Amino acid sequence: MKNWQRLKQDPQFRQQLLLREQVIDATRTFFKARQYHEVETPLLVSAPGAEPYLNLFTSKLELPDESSKNAYLLTSPEYAMKKLLAANMGSIFQICKSFRNRESLGGTHNPEFTILEFYKVETNYLELMTEFEGLLRSINGAITGQETSLTYQGKSYDLSQPFVRLTVAEAFAKYLHLTADELLDVKALSHKAMELGYATQEIATLPPDLAWEELYNQLFLNEIETKIAAFDQPVIIFDYPAPQAALARKKTSDPRFAERFEVYLGGMELGNAFGELLDATEQQARLEADLVLRQQLGKPEQPIDYDFIAALQSGMPECSGMAVGMDRLIMLWADATEIDEVLFFPASQMF
Repeated sequence: MKNWQRLKQDPQFRQQLLLREQVIDATRTFFKARQYHEVETPLLVSAPGAEPYLNLFTSKLELPDESSKNAYLLTSPEYAMKKLLAANMGSIFQICKSFRNRESLGGTHNPEFTILEFYKVETNYLELMTEFEGLLRSINGAITGQETSLTYQGKSYDLSQPFVRLTVAEAFAKYLHLTADELLDVKALSHKAMELGYATQEIATLPPDLAWEELYNQLFLNEIETKIAAFDQPVIIFDYPAPQAALARKKTSDPRFAERFEVYLGGMELGNAFGELLDATEQQARLEADLVLRQQLGKPEQPIDYDFIAALQSGMPECSGMAVGMDRLIMLWADATEIDEVLFFPASQMF
């Protein structure tokens, strides 16, 4: 039975789906009370993000003269929103659709999903952690009438205290007994993976940077994410290795790591945040390196958004930003383990 059909027969399911409206209303109330401007940017773009591991929805923009241009559904509104930051819009937020191809249907993924993206000017990434803590408490207050605890899948999570904060290096030391130097060393990661029984023969044939990335991801997903799921508070993992920086600036105190954090609760990643990189030259070099990596991974070639680089060159204020999976947030208050349970029309029922 499809969700729209179930809506007619199941009043409880109807209330569950209507939580989306309540969570989005509470989110807007939170940001507007803090003088963020709500903005709207295009979903169809000429130059998508260059993330090596994301797969795109591609299309054609056909013009009246019968010419056409490549077009893409965006994976995130990040570039456009940063152009608005460069135009001195101040702190901004947006709730919109984003698209990622080759995503699983169901679980915690849907190829078309709702994203919250927000940027706060004159704010560092550590302060943004506190801002997100406030957002989660505020939504919980609007939904449940109190801000201090959230019950999900029979477990109570304490929201009253600052969230648990662990650097990536601390997490690898705690759960894998690796030092920061060993975390950044492909041979040390390979040795740890073999010690834990991972198959590493194919990884050994990859270039060192790709081999490190593959080993890091396997160890983080299987040995660390599974452990932090047991916490009875939300967990913030921060200071990611520089190869995982994406659009985050490197730490001035230790450039081997970047000003990036992710938030987890109940075994789910809820959001990803950066202390934003403002250096246009470094940003362009990273995007070019990402395109080379995409090529090595056998993914289609795509253009760089040089308009985004021009925005950085024109000057962007000090800021930090975060992308949050709204569907996953809604899953928390719907007490759902499947994203399909909080979507009116999940992709699994459409294709």
